[in-house]
Amino acid sequence: MAKSPKDKDDIRDILETHYEKVNLTDEMQTSYLDYAMSVIMGRALPDVRDGLKPVHRRVLYAMSELGNTYRSPYKKSARVVGDVIGKYHPHGDAAAYETIVRMAQDFSMRYCTVDGQGNFGSVDGDSPAAQRYTEVRMTRIASDMLAGIDQETVDFVPNYDASEVEPTVLPTRVPTLLINGSAGIAVGMATNVPPHNIVEAINACLLVLDRPDCTIDEIMELLPAPDFPTGGIIYGLGGIREAYRTGRGKAIIRAKTEIEEIEGTDREAIIVKEIPYQVNKSQMLEKIAQLGSEKKIEGISFVRDESDKDGIRGVIELKRGANTEVVLNNLYKITELESSFGINLVALVDGQPKLLNIKEIIEAFINHRWEVTTRAALFQLKTARSKIYLLEGQAVALANIDEFIEVIKTSANGAEAEERLLSRSWPSALVGELISRTKLEPKYFRPEGEDLTKGLQSDGTYYLTSAQAKNILQLRLQTLTGLEHERIEKDYAELAEEIHQLVTLLNNRDLMQQKIAADLREVQESYGDARRSEIVADAKDFKTKDLIPLREMVVTMTDTGYIKSQASAEYRAQKRGGQGRKATEVKEGDIISKLFVATTHDVLLCFTDKGRMFWLNVWDLPEGSSNSKGRPIVNLLELNDEKVSVVLPISDEDFQKDLYVFMATANGTVKKTPISDFKNQRKAGIIAVNLVEGDYLIGAAITDGVHDVMLFNDEGKAVRFAEEDVRSMGRTATGVRGMRLEGDSKVIAMLVAQEDDVTVLTVTENGYGKRTPINDYTRHGRGTKGMISIQTSERNGKVVSALLVNDNDEIILLNSAGKLVRTRVNEIRVMGRNTQGVRLISMDQGVTVIGVERVTENDDGAAEDETKQLEAEAVAEEKEKQEEIQKRDDEIIAGEIIEEIDDEEKKDE
Repeated sequence: MAKSPKDKDDIRDILETHYEKVNLTDEMQTSYLDYAMSVIMGRALPDVRDGLKPVHRRVLYAMSELGNTYRSPYKKSARVVGDVIGKYHPHGDAAAYETIVRMAQDFSMRYCTVDGQGNFGSVDGDSPAAQRYTEVRMTRIASDMLAGIDQETVDFVPNYDASEVEPTVLPTRVPTLLINGSAGIAVGMATNVPPHNIVEAINACLLVLDRPDCTIDEIMELLPAPDFPTGGIIYGLGGIREAYRTGRGKAIIRAKTEIEEIEGTDREAIIVKEIPYQVNKSQMLEKIAQLGSEKKIEGISFVRDESDKDGIRGVIELKRGANTEVVLNNLYKITELESSFGINLVALVDGQPKLLNIKEIIEAFINHRWEVTTRAALFQLKTARSKIYLLEGQAVALANIDEFIEVIKTSANGAEAEERLLSRSWPSALVGELISRTKLEPKYFRPEGEDLTKGLQSDGTYYLTSAQAKNILQLRLQTLTGLEHERIEKDYAELAEEIHQLVTLLNNRDLMQQKIAADLREVQESYGDARRSEIVADAKDFKTKDLIPLREMVVTMTDTGYIKSQASAEYRAQKRGGQGRKATEVKEGDIISKLFVATTHDVLLCFTDKGRMFWLNVWDLPEGSSNSKGRPIVNLLELNDEKVSVVLPISDEDFQKDLYVFMATANGTVKKTPISDFKNQRKAGIIAVNLVEGDYLIGAAITDGVHDVMLFNDEGKAVRFAEEDVRSMGRTATGVRGMRLEGDSKVIAMLVAQEDDVTVLTVTENGYGKRTPINDYTRHGRGTKGMISIQTSERNGKVVSALLVNDNDEIILLNSAGKLVRTRVNEIRVMGRNTQGVRLISMDQGVTVIGVERVTENDDGAAEDETKQLEAEAVAEEKEKQEEIQKRDDEIIAGEIIEEIDDEEKKDE
């Protein structure tokens, strides 16, 4: 019975006996590093030599030991899984089966190493059948990965319980890491090696084998890009070349598509024939259908999957009139029809993880082939020497058959017979003759460790060794017949030639290199196939706007946020004072709040009233007729309780120039920021200006920093100052005072003066306006109250807009009723600053002008023809109107004549 502790000292003695004090920090560091290295080496990263992780290597070795090769019948997957986890891989059966499934999927592996029979999943993400239902065996290429494993070509180590041995690496003849790639996440690192075409990969290996000093650029001429099992289009080589040089990069993969006309209609359909690697086809098509129904991608009518056993076929039907190339490009931009493959060339080199370039991967494989080929030759040489050595003993026995039989008959047992055979030399002219025919010294026919004093002597006799004597004693009598003499001579000559070739091979580096190259070419001929992934090398120069025809568009946006674009040619020029034509359909209570002119290739910098800015391409705007409302801008931009107050068209080239974005707020604050600060697009927008409480943005323009800036308020005042008076600031700055305001007056316009021969067009809310020479506005310091720009009166109302115009320009005026009139600028009178102006647009009671925009002349012939047609219609309408007026006047005159006659008759009475 154990003695219980009686006091604290006894307890302390027990604790000190069973426990050891350690530093917690040191223990955590040591344990974590041990765990990390275990994951790195035992699970996550492939060996650079055979390109396999331990689980893949163990699966193939278990199948090989089970005899489950490509020449044998299929075996149940559960049987293979049992061998793998029972002998070599002490993990769950689900993990082992998932590995086997992926090795059998032709859409996951470029060259499958497992031949599966049954349901092994699909490219739509369908799960495979349970392991008890499926059957597997090795593929032929997998057998080449284990070729020579029984020839001491690789090292073996004990398995997890030391009951079996397993190879540390496979003696593969195939550059597995290149042709099938590998993916894994370890602790603090990851790998993602893409698959390649085996023909191209072996050509690159042959180049490095023949010219070890070759460059990576020369390798990339033979191995230009990955080759994915699902095909697709590799879109640009920039990221791939970077990965091949540094170990890290990115490959852009696009689906391969065709354009087909839908039979019996004037519509087209996009047919998806191949998809990017590792993309779920079903989910991708569902996402496309959802984006089409939500109008996030315009032009999609219907999406369906027509894939079958013959291949992938996804059908995306388009609406009538949709631009197929634009829709396809938007699909590439938004959906998984285009995806990226992040290349990370990390593998184990001598048991340590390392980031490699493409040449280092090939060199590691080539060095592995050197070692395997050398070890195989040494094993074959050892085997041949053992065989030829025993043949010499058999030849001696055959030459002395009677004496050998007599010795065996008269011996008491086998040990005595062996001792008597070894105790003397035996005459053997046959052995001497056989050795003399060889091209090598007799020492090359002795196994390692054998006594060189034995064997053929100088007097022509032969001393047997223990191994030879034992072999002779185990021979059957039929092997001592006369016919065996010819067999021994033949076998001896063949083995001697084999030994000669192996010795020559091991002593000649050039021959060894030729042997390695021949093995690689044999693999290339056996498994070589055409590329599946098409390469578009110059894709990086492709831009969406290249697909968009260059047109001038009138963009309108309503107060509630509906935006659309229309060709500017749809608006015909009218005489001053005309009634105009309808610009857009607006719902009840809504009005048009913004109009601007831009080309389809422009980018719109959309500034909100809260000082944020978003990017929007003009070609992404919905194009509609005068009867359409457009599309809510909230579906195009991620707005948060804010409205777009300023829109600034800009081209991509402008971002590279030394320009500024000059901004003004309603409270008279101004600010300029380098345009480069707005280059990097973000979907959630960026801060353009920091606004104080109650202020909002009213204007923005692109400037070069040397011109004058003009601010106009709604009370008819204007101020002009040099842009140089405002220093450059960051995006989040508030700015400085540009104009001093009185009362509740607000700044309504900001202009940048660039030419002396332009005029300033000022328009009031009641439809009156005028042009004033820009030189009439003299320069003063910023922050002043300004000078009179136009007289505001009850007739004019407040000022709503001011802009710079030339004589050959046209303007578009919009009123709150949704009507628009296009007028030539040269029909508007030039007047001084301190005047009221003339009527520009006729409006009904309660309707006011809300927007004015300048329109440049359109040189498009088709647009001119359409404009002429519209003008002809206007002339016809005017003529009809004049006829109605004349008819009414005639009726009035006739009535007056009748009244005069009646008056005369009354006088006569």
